[in-house]
Amino acid sequence: MNSSVEDYGARGRLAVLRSEADAAVDRAELAEAKNKKLDQELLQKDQEILSLQRKLDRIEGELEKAEGKVGDMKRAVDDGEAGKSTADNLARKAEHFERQVQRLEQERDSWEKKYEEAQTKYQDSKKELDELVRTMGDI
Repeated sequence: MNSSVEDYGARGRLAVLRSEADAAVDRAELAEAKNKKLDQELLQKDQEILSLQRKLDRIEGELEKAEGKVGDMKRAVDDGEAGKSTADNLARKAEHFERQVQRLEQERDSWEKKYEEAQTKYQDSKKELDELVRTMGDI
C-alpha cells in the first residue's frame, strides 16, 4: 500500500508539475502575445513620432519664412513712414511755397493796379499840361 500511495503521490506531483508547466506555458504565450502587441504599438508610435518630427521641421521652416516676411514688412513700414515723413515735409514745403506764390501774385496785382492808376494820373496830368501849354501859347 505504501508503494501505491507513493505512486499516487508521484503521479499527483507529476500532474501538479504538468499543470504548473501548462499554466507557465500559457502565461508565456500570453506574455509573448502581449509583448508582440506592445512591439507593434511601439513601432506605430515611432512612425508617428517620425511623421510629427517631419511636420514640425516643415512648420518651423514656414515659421522662419513668415518671420522673415514680417521683418521685411516692418522694414518696409519703417521705410514707408520715413518716406511718408519726407513726403509730409515736402507737402508742407510745397504748401508754404504755394502760399508764398499766392501772396506774391496778390502783391503783383496790387502793384499793377497802382501802376495803372499812376499811369492814368500821368496821362491826365500830361493832358492838363499840354492844354496849359497850348493855352499859354495862345496868349
